[in-house]
Order: sequence, then C-alpha cells, then structure tokens
Amino acid sequence: MDLATEDIGALRIITVSAARIDAAVAIQFKDAMRTITDDGPPRVVLDLSRVSFLDSSGLGAVVAAMKQVGPGRRLELAGLTPTVEKVFHLTRMDTVFTIHPDVATVTARLANAG
Repeated sequence: MDLATEDIGALRIITVSAARIDAAVAIQFKDAMRTITDDGPPRVVLDLSRVSFLDSSGLGAVVAAMKQVGPGRRLELAGLTPTVEKVFHLTRMDTVFTIHPDVATVTARLANAG
C-alpha cells in the first residue's frame, strides 16, 4: 500500500494513491498507517481523493487507523469520492470522523488560523 506523507506544522497529511481499499489490501493499509502515525503531529488528515472503492474491510481498516493514532491525536478524512462518501454515510461513520471536502480546505484553514 503506497501512502505519501507531508507534515505542515501540527498537521500530517497522508495521501492514499491506491484506487481501492478492500479486503485484498486492508491489512497492508493498517500496517502502513500504523508505521506512519506511530509518531508525529497531533492532527492527521487522510486524503482519500484517489480512492474510488472502499468495502467493509477497507472501512474497518480506516476505523482501526483512527484508533491507533492514540489519545490526544485525531484522524480526519478529506476528499471522499461519491462512492466512498456513500459508504461512510450508510454506516453512519460520517458522524464519527471529521470529514473535509478536500485537503486544500484543511490547509487553507490552517494558514488562516496561523
């Protein structure tokens, strides 16, 4: 699972380059996220703008990633494609995660706050 990271102050942006997070890659995704979020800024944004498919295993992997960032840190989501957004809405996970329209919105708010 190829994940790119960028730190901007107290924010770590993780971009998923894969088109799918499904049963075939869920464990790889969780392991990669654990490594990337083991340390670093308190706020983590997962950019899912390139992900066009997410199944229940993929959703479980994203939830597991949220839990493994640990207390005092938070995982937010950005750039959900319509299909992925539907999965989060149908499972009511959209009430659990902070979801941003895109990464640019997050970084613009960060720039305006600082």
